Amino acid sequence: MPTPTQPKLIAGNSNLTLAHGIARRVSMHRGMQVGLVEARVERFNDAEIFVEVFENVRGEDMFVIQSTSNPANDNLMELLIMADALRRSSAARITGVIPYFGYARQDRRTKARTPISAKLVANMMVAAGIERVLTMDLHAAQIQGFFDIPVDNLYASPIFALDVRAEFKGRLDDIVVVSPDVGGVARARELAQRIGAQLAIVDKRREKAGEVAGMTVIGDVEGKICLIVDDICDTAGTLCKAAEVLQEQGAVEVHAYISHGVLSGPAVERITNSVMKSLVITDSIEPTEAVRAAPNIRIVPTAPIFAQAILNIWNGTSVSSLFDHETLATIYEGMY
Repeated sequence: MPTPTQPKLIAGNSNLTLAHGIARRVSMHRGMQVGLVEARVERFNDAEIFVEVFENVRGEDMFVIQSTSNPANDNLMELLIMADALRRSSAARITGVIPYFGYARQDRRTKARTPISAKLVANMMVAAGIERVLTMDLHAAQIQGFFDIPVDNLYASPIFALDVRAEFKGRLDDIVVVSPDVGGVARARELAQRIGAQLAIVDKRREKAGEVAGMTVIGDVEGKICLIVDDICDTAGTLCKAAEVLQEQGAVEVHAYISHGVLSGPAVERITNSVMKSLVITDSIEPTEAVRAAPNIRIVPTAPIFAQAILNIWNGTSVSSLFDHETLATIYEGMY
């Protein structure tokens, strides 16, 4: 069987902008044109999903780029059906490139008689023929253990650190990184260590699901520039409330760095009207027109890091090297 001369990329419909961006970056690194494999991913009249791959993929190292974001079920089924089509077409290896891993918030049983949906999704992906997963900022790192295949979990914090150094040049000593809850302290500490900043925590108490009864700031934020760090922003209610509490405690500016901008329902309106000066998200989820038009929302690209990770996997070299500041600065050279 001939050895593949380059990785083969194929994409579903969830985030074609990012998929094309990854293809362009891979082309640049390879010094040759690497496009998306021509295929059609469409729906019958009853919304059943149909996939047809128009190129020969026998013996190829395939990378399926598909975020399982809203509509999560449709995008997940697209991923599974594409993997099945590639497996039945004799692809040598299928890697699921899932910038945003849906169902990750259902990673444990919080009450009696509830599912662990993240484990179910992991089983479905393996059954469909996916042999490796590449993702970014899983909601809980232990989800990697739900898979019996290799999982490479990239982190947004090194990209955010580059952005912070560029945006707050000369003011880094005034920054405090804030975790919006106790569970996110490790994520916030990671960014704080990268930029040499102090850490604070917003302790929130809930009376019932979806409603925050009160918030307390643990740490000194008076006269500081606060950067709230989290992995997911959904309706933005908690995020905007945390920004208000930080400002009440004396913060001079409040910004937020969120890995995955789900931004459903009233989220964009809340953020636009909030006290936050800026919300920075990645493009792991295709931004809506409302998100792109919001004056205080910025989007940082993930195509450079995903493209390099794909090439490293294809070459059999280290993916963890991408967590290093010097390596990432080279990949993002000219952007910051």
